[in-house]
Amino acid sequence: MKPLGARHTAPRVAAEHTIFAGRNRIPDAVSLVTVYIVLLFAIPSNVTINGLGSLGRPAMLWGLVLFALWVLSRLGWRSTPGGGRLAQPVRTAFVIYLVITLVSFAAAMLRGQPAAQVSPAISTMIILISSAGVLLVIMDGVRTMNDVGALLRRIAIGAALLAALALLQVLTQQYLLDFWRSVPGLSVGFGGLAERNGQVRAAATATHPLEFVTTINAALSICVAAALSGGFRTGRSRAAVWWWWGATAWIAVVALTGLSRTAIIGFIVALAAMIPAAPRRFRAWVIAGGIVITSMLVVAVPGLASSTLRLFTGAAEDGSTLSRTDALARLGEFMAPSPLIGVGPGTFLPEYYIFDNEWAVSAIQLGILGVLAFAGMLIAAAWSAGRARASSRDPDVRIAGYALAVAVLNTALQFAFFDGLSFPIAAGLLFVLVGLCGAIRTVATTEATPLFAAGATPMYPSSDALSTFPPRSARDGRG
Repeated sequence: MKPLGARHTAPRVAAEHTIFAGRNRIPDAVSLVTVYIVLLFAIPSNVTINGLGSLGRPAMLWGLVLFALWVLSRLGWRSTPGGGRLAQPVRTAFVIYLVITLVSFAAAMLRGQPAAQVSPAISTMIILISSAGVLLVIMDGVRTMNDVGALLRRIAIGAALLAALALLQVLTQQYLLDFWRSVPGLSVGFGGLAERNGQVRAAATATHPLEFVTTINAALSICVAAALSGGFRTGRSRAAVWWWWGATAWIAVVALTGLSRTAIIGFIVALAAMIPAAPRRFRAWVIAGGIVITSMLVVAVPGLASSTLRLFTGAAEDGSTLSRTDALARLGEFMAPSPLIGVGPGTFLPEYYIFDNEWAVSAIQLGILGVLAFAGMLIAAAWSAGRARASSRDPDVRIAGYALAVAVLNTALQFAFFDGLSFPIAAGLLFVLVGLCGAIRTVATTEATPLFAAGATPMYPSSDALSTFPPRSARDGRG
């Protein structure tokens, strides 16, 4: 059995890369993470395995499997003499965030907690380990642009399917997922359709409409990048390009009909941020397309324009806005017991107070150090993706790096409108995106590293547990 990062003395195509190689081959990182994305998007957030509560979500359990596989691969990993190690800011930032969370958890347990807070705190730590599994497997197992492109395509397709389901829910005014209640061994919690200003707000498989719109807005920049690059493939047929533009338009339509300030702000940020990345000949088409879609929706959906305008013009009197404003005024009061490391992850329950702001909740639970660590992880991810764009000559790496940076920063912005880490799909997708930011920086850096030193035996360049990036001629027909 060869551990993750084992060296090979002959070129291997991307399709042959695996986390483990040997007589009984385990699927590669792309396949493992694809299973996670499918479980995350396809199974409703409120569906859990009986008896496990919040720990019974299939995607979360699969994340623990990924963490176990990553640990096993690291135990068997060994460096090669003379091989370099690529500094990975995303890994460093995540480890800092993890350590601060562990310190906050330990301090909370040592202080003693009411019985109602102990279980949520333990569950929060287990969920974080699951997220770590996804992030680390992506950073250490996704090795080529083909791998990155495959996962980005699957995220975009998943978001488009979620948008299609949400539209069906709005048209039928039915949840359409009640059949999960009849599956033996599963429990179905709260979730489903909501209503605002007399119109239905869909959530697809998410627990809440805000979680849903955050997910599709994060994927919107990836869809635009896929449309501009032909799906991150070499053979860019006209049909494929039109398909991706169609998926982008589809997600845009659903985001604009979500009757949510978060949805509209996230949509505008995603679209506006991607315009500079588009070739000049496409920019006018992107802007015109956005205007046309908006105009068609205003005509096709009676009352949509007035309802949307009221979200902003009446924000000062809106209950949700006032609630968020009043909550922020009390933030210092809740942080006072432990301002540096917080009261403990998962210990500040919704019945105590609802902030609808992940940054505020993190400040209470993890303190100032925790918020800085979380922000540092997201900044490191966006920087890594941006660095990949700046250092690579591959157009797919450049556009994908830019889109990933936009997706992470857009998600960070939308987390200011709800406690995103408490919602499985939004939190899970964020860690996938952060992992991809680290992976694409490695791809770009390895691409720029000379494959052979003068007079040396041919050997792939080394990185931290990542050393088998093939030459361009091996990248599924790229040359």
